[in-house]
Amino acid sequence: MKQFQGYERPDGSVGVRNKILVISPVDCSYSEASKIATSVPGATAITQYYGCHRDKMIENQFTSLAENPNIGGVLLVGQGCESITVDNLMSKIEKTGKPVESVTSQEDGGTLKTIEKGKRLIRDISQKISDLEKEPFDIGKLTVAVHCGGSDSTSGLAANPATGRAIDKLIEAGGSSIFSEAPEMIGGEDILAERAEDEEVAKEIYDLINKAELWVKARLGEPRFMSKGNKEGGLTTLEEKSLGAILKGGSKKIKGVLENSHEKLEKPKEPGLYLQDGTSTTDVSSITQKLAAGAQIAVFTTGRGATMGHAIAPVIKVTGNPLTYEEMEDDMDINAGKIIEGSASIEEVGNRIFEEIVDVASDKTTKSESLGYDNFDLWRYHPAIRNLIKKVPKEKL
Repeated sequence: MKQFQGYERPDGSVGVRNKILVISPVDCSYSEASKIATSVPGATAITQYYGCHRDKMIENQFTSLAENPNIGGVLLVGQGCESITVDNLMSKIEKTGKPVESVTSQEDGGTLKTIEKGKRLIRDISQKISDLEKEPFDIGKLTVAVHCGGSDSTSGLAANPATGRAIDKLIEAGGSSIFSEAPEMIGGEDILAERAEDEEVAKEIYDLINKAELWVKARLGEPRFMSKGNKEGGLTTLEEKSLGAILKGGSKKIKGVLENSHEKLEKPKEPGLYLQDGTSTTDVSSITQKLAAGAQIAVFTTGRGATMGHAIAPVIKVTGNPLTYEEMEDDMDINAGKIIEGSASIEEVGNRIFEEIVDVASDKTTKSESLGYDNFDLWRYHPAIRNLIKKVPKEKL
């Protein structure tokens, strides 16, 4: 069985990176957090921009991201008056067994003293996790997020089916994968439901797509959408876009739908393929949700090109457009455009993507990592949208 070199965590999960996560629960303290993070290698600072009121969904995501296997230690940097408190987050994150410390501007003497103290604490964390040595682990310890963005006509013909083949190989090897983007699967729910492990999962899939359709209607006024870039890239119908988006999840049985709400952020309970609840239509926040559910690596398929990475995990970018690969080779890891050109099959490129997943898990640097990309964003299912959804009659969709 294939293996990769990773970092074992106290809960038995395995990271493919050994990062320190500096969490600023509110954006007021993000400046201090980012300055502290730059003082040691492998540290990354994150925050949220939804305000300082307490929000269970945001708390769940912060806590779950701290639990991600790629995170070796955590430093919390608070302002002091926010409702998402450092103390509350710390009490949850301490349960991971990872080193975790905190500073608060209003209690630690303002900006300069907070940064000074934070740098001292993060150096201590860095020393503790630097002693951890990499070990060989079976592929079954890997969970891979799959996502598509900037789709064009080549996405459904090349990048997505090739990625789907790689995910099939991962599942066959005992690993797990999470895919989402329910708004982009509207119209393909019957195909997904046929792949459900049982009738209960099939019902969860139908409920998920129905909720996504209601969400899009409530937010945008139309039950489905296609971006300007999708149209310019040659996508002709919404059905074409939906069917192409589904392909990146491969062909294996779907074990379940992972809840991602104010009440709960679910993670896979056993190896296999999972759909995740969530109607975010932005690439970064959609990937964040899947990393919060435990994924250590993301595979991002794009036709028109994407220049992002992620603060928590390596992102492998796959393009099905040979012209995009030629023009953006510095950003693309895999050229699935060979399928379009006829120089490689879906199977061959799928195998190549699978091998890249294993190599990246063992510390191969992705293009976005080499360029220093550390994008981050959270997604929040706004209560106002939830109320709007309840008011949209299904027959008007």
